[in-house]
Amino acid sequence: MGGRWAWAVVLCWGLLVACSRPKPMPSDAEPRDAGTPPPALGMPGCDAYGAPRQTGSVPRELPELSGLAASARYPGVFWAHNDSGNDFELFAIDESGRVRARLKLTGANPRDVEDVAVAPCSPGSARTCVFLADIGDNFELRDEVRLYRLPEPDALGDASVRVEALAFKYPDEAHDAEALVADPRSGRLAVITKTRRSLGDVYALDGLAPGVVTQATKLGTLVAPGGVDRVTTAVSLHPSGQRLLVRTYSRVWELRQPGAENLESLLRGSLVEVPGASQAQAEAVSYLPDGDGYLLGTEFSGQPLWHVGCR
Repeated sequence: MGGRWAWAVVLCWGLLVACSRPKPMPSDAEPRDAGTPPPALGMPGCDAYGAPRQTGSVPRELPELSGLAASARYPGVFWAHNDSGNDFELFAIDESGRVRARLKLTGANPRDVEDVAVAPCSPGSARTCVFLADIGDNFELRDEVRLYRLPEPDALGDASVRVEALAFKYPDEAHDAEALVADPRSGRLAVITKTRRSLGDVYALDGLAPGVVTQATKLGTLVAPGGVDRVTTAVSLHPSGQRLLVRTYSRVWELRQPGAENLESLLRGSLVEVPGASQAQAEAVSYLPDGDGYLLGTEFSGQPLWHVGCR
């Protein structure tokens, strides 16, 4: 009996450790081969993409990197943030992972910030803002969710910055989401939900304003070809508005619609798999400022940042 009891204790202890340990550290990430996607001839940006190459590593300040967005004011700079459970901060980094600025954010107590985007501060505005999406809702219980808005700073440097809250709710039910779309032409914003049924439902966020709760408008649903992929974790809209990168845990897709003038027309485009990287917690993607390629990031400090350029 003593031997059986000892083995039972060891087994219970092993189960307890396995269930309580943090996310496992990923093995060495390698670029994912997406085959040969059809060329995007006649569209702004790359006709075809090359193989991903490592340009740097996720800095130690971003152990749970959950979003990337190219700055509109500072060439070569990407705004980045951590997932929930970390301080409410925004970082300016470059492709090497070097931290150029650290902004401590005040004026809100976020629950689950999942993505970041850069766009005009409001439709028609000449000034650009950073938008942080507090839209994570694993158990789909939140009555309303929020974006936080702050102007891109006049200078890069450590600072304390107050944010504005822009609340919204869905027209049907609560949703988990990790992807924020920002149109650099119009300033229009949208979110894409995180679901195991598809690549997500797209909701436009028209009429956002401080002090009110706006109702989102459903525009449609993204479905991978053949239904082979689901669960969108990040997106990035091309500067032209004619392409949208859609990242999942296993792939990167590009939605293409030549001449798209708004999100509604873009959603009528075609989805094509493009080169990605096999990253353990793939939750960040951003087009480069000029739209000629994109940057891929993941949780876990020290993991590669991958640059995908034109071929």
